Amino acid sequence: MTCAFPKPAIAWLAWIALIPLLAALRNQSPKTGFLLGLSAGFAHYLTLMYWVSGTMRTFGHLPWALCIAVLILFSGYLSLFLAGFSAALLHICRTPLRLLVGVPALWVSVDYLRSFLFTGFPWELIGYSQYKSLHLIQHADLFGVYGVSFWIVGVNATVFLLLLGFFKLDWNGRTVSKKLAAGSIAAAFLVSAMIWEYGSWRIKQVDQAVSRSGSVRVTVVQGNIAQPKKWDLAFQDETVDIYLRLSCSARGSSPDLVVWPETATPFYFFNDKKLTEKVLNGIGCIAADFLIGSPSFELREDSTRFYNSAYLLDTESKVLGKYDKVHLVPFGEYVPLKKWLPFLGKIVEQVGDFEPGERGRTLSWNGTHLGVQICYEIIFPELSRTMARNKAAFLVNLTNDAWYGYSSAPYQHFSMTIFRAVENRRPLIRSANTGISGFVDPAGRVLMSSPLFKEAVLTCSLPVLDQTTWYTRYGNVFAATCLLGIAALVLARTFFPN
Repeated sequence: MTCAFPKPAIAWLAWIALIPLLAALRNQSPKTGFLLGLSAGFAHYLTLMYWVSGTMRTFGHLPWALCIAVLILFSGYLSLFLAGFSAALLHICRTPLRLLVGVPALWVSVDYLRSFLFTGFPWELIGYSQYKSLHLIQHADLFGVYGVSFWIVGVNATVFLLLLGFFKLDWNGRTVSKKLAAGSIAAAFLVSAMIWEYGSWRIKQVDQAVSRSGSVRVTVVQGNIAQPKKWDLAFQDETVDIYLRLSCSARGSSPDLVVWPETATPFYFFNDKKLTEKVLNGIGCIAADFLIGSPSFELREDSTRFYNSAYLLDTESKVLGKYDKVHLVPFGEYVPLKKWLPFLGKIVEQVGDFEPGERGRTLSWNGTHLGVQICYEIIFPELSRTMARNKAAFLVNLTNDAWYGYSSAPYQHFSMTIFRAVENRRPLIRSANTGISGFVDPAGRVLMSSPLFKEAVLTCSLPVLDQTTWYTRYGNVFAATCLLGIAALVLARTFFPN
């Protein structure tokens, strides 16, 4: 399953990746299933998230032994979800038919739980593996990425059921009948055909809406500032010079908006007067509005509150609005349960703990609104959905992936942004310090993208759309329904075992 994601992104593996686990679970007890799921999950997350140890070492300056220990603990935590899936599967799916229906519903339920339990971490859900297959992901505007995951896991269950029938193997003492095998094949082909046809229809429909819409020109700037230099006071002026030089190089493209990445200014904007004045004078070289990522703070009577922010400036350097990051990184931007865990520090090189901003806040710009999301906020579908509901015509992701190096992480991070565009039918703008920066259209096409660790300036015309999708309107109703249904089955099976 790891190989289905970037890199190497062998997407077709996702359609058969769960079959070995299902085979191992055959005729086992829930307790044994839990242990099998735990080991399978550990193998997957250890190989998928291997870059965590390198990030902790580079960014947190922790000893290698501690970095590896953190990776093992983190992988172990994520493995608990697959362990729970395996145990619950053996508890409630006692027949081949229940297996066919229960496996995808249970998988989606567990993934949905992972998206919000303990602040949530829905990194690379199995549906994301198909980010390049445009026709196969369009129904995300109905059910979100969870709908794509349901279908993929459903195909895994169907193939496994057919293998049981072919080799005349039983599931919990019951064999797969020819009628069930034929029905499962017919259902898989029918649903697949419907999804493909829906995808074709929606792509054409979205393209027609784009052709009728107005447009704006947006430039993203990728400064390629090395992480060791980013917060070094000796390189502050050099960093500002790089962003100003790259921004002014886009003058000939006549952009309406220029976007800098997360914490592009390595100082507190509007607090450091000298550097702030340098930025404000420098961006006057181009008649465009600017969206600039910067740390910020607010003085209160009894405390100082710090934020990971983005400032929207007009052509006269007047502040039109400010967005403060809402979903903060645990141990990176704040310390959870700090009162009870005073010995744990943050790994982010910044003063104090960050505070969350106002959820769903959009920035009014050019007669429409920008839905800004900073760093890994973009992996949480509900945040983008809330932005779209609050009239955001564009989703803007500012990030700094420098500490991931040349690992799989920047590619994994970028792959998930494509679904936010499809789910809400909004163009997505991404500005990353060291890449991947680029643009995604409302159908999920990557219009432009930059390489890693290169300076880049990309300009693209993007449509202004205001249509509201089913997903934008109703959110994760599908995933929540799966969770409620599975919870009811677990309770029924527990209290009424016969």
